[in-house]
Amino acid sequence: MSAVVFANCAVLDGTQTERREDHHVLVEGGLIREVSDRWIASTAAETIDLAGRTLMPGLIDAHVHVIAVDQMLARLSERPVSLVTLQAARVLEGMLQRGFTTIRDAGGADGGLAEAVEEGLVRGPRIFPSGQALSQTGGHGDLRPRTHSVSVVACACCEGGAGLARIADGVAECRRAARDELRKGATQIKIMASGGVASPYDPVWNLQYSEEEVRAIVEEARAWHTYVMAHAYTPEAIRRSIDFGVRSIEHGNLIDRTTAEHVAGADAFVVPTLVTFDAMHRFGRELGFPEVSLSKLGDVREAGLRSLEILQAAGVRIGFGTDLLGPMHRHQGHEFTIRAEAMAPFDIIRSATIVNAELLNRSGEIGVVAPGAQADLIVVDGDPLADLSLLDGQGEHLTHIMKDGIFYKT
Repeated sequence: MSAVVFANCAVLDGTQTERREDHHVLVEGGLIREVSDRWIASTAAETIDLAGRTLMPGLIDAHVHVIAVDQMLARLSERPVSLVTLQAARVLEGMLQRGFTTIRDAGGADGGLAEAVEEGLVRGPRIFPSGQALSQTGGHGDLRPRTHSVSVVACACCEGGAGLARIADGVAECRRAARDELRKGATQIKIMASGGVASPYDPVWNLQYSEEEVRAIVEEARAWHTYVMAHAYTPEAIRRSIDFGVRSIEHGNLIDRTTAEHVAGADAFVVPTLVTFDAMHRFGRELGFPEVSLSKLGDVREAGLRSLEILQAAGVRIGFGTDLLGPMHRHQGHEFTIRAEAMAPFDIIRSATIVNAELLNRSGEIGVVAPGAQADLIVVDGDPLADLSLLDGQGEHLTHIMKDGIFYKT
């Protein structure tokens, strides 16, 4: 369908705190051409009367792992890459049907998977891939058994394959790894700057990568006119990442007031991912998560909502992410419901649209209903400002989903 008019809709895109009632939107050639409070007459366009439903920009998830088709990440390397890719295609289709038309992959997906979506070989959201995340030996991305010895050969074997991360130690290796991921199509670089929950051997408070290593990675990213995102939980890990040039902090659950103010002063972003901790808490044991990971989960999960309050008070730009694994991907929309305990619905929607577009350096192109923007649009049967759970679930409340002017649900 080359041209469509969405008539009689209520536009909600994060630019205004209320829905813009009785609006009409013209889509043509994959772009939004006109947004008006007056009837749009077009002989070339099909008119779809939305009868007051809410028209929103396609949602943006800035922290996913589409190749994390198994919640036990260490097992990914045992699967053929071809199998993981096809399984990831199902994950992508599910995300699109939940209304997410753009995602930033935080480790695992490469430029090839992004191209497959762009060419229509796979139905899914537009992907901003990080390639494989960079981890030091013994860091959050090092999932090798403790019985494996560490050597140059062993570290080299961690590159490639169906994994979320690769190991790079020292400035020279970090530069080479960053350059390699950018060469392969990464649109930003992800590093592990602290310990994590899913990795069994590093405490959450563990600091990872030296100043010299992080600055080298940041320098390589900037040479490609892009940035570095860092997995970090604690105030110390967050502060040093910001000081070393990192632009986007992932998770940030344990942040404190002074650190949040430091992040805001650097004009950086924090992308909380509360739903993954909720899902691991509810389903982790039955899915086989090791007890060491479940024991680390408590502190970061309980601090999640408090971190949102701290970030808002400091004026930090808060992105929207989910970070789900394996069968838990289906809970992606539940991030909206969880955040509603600490944030206003409008601010949450803004995080998943305009703020994430800024994070991806695509302001005005995605995350907004405005002339010249990509025609990434969803229609909600109801008012998300009054009931944010309409964005939860598997897209049951979405009557239309469009990406690049093409319908994926009508």
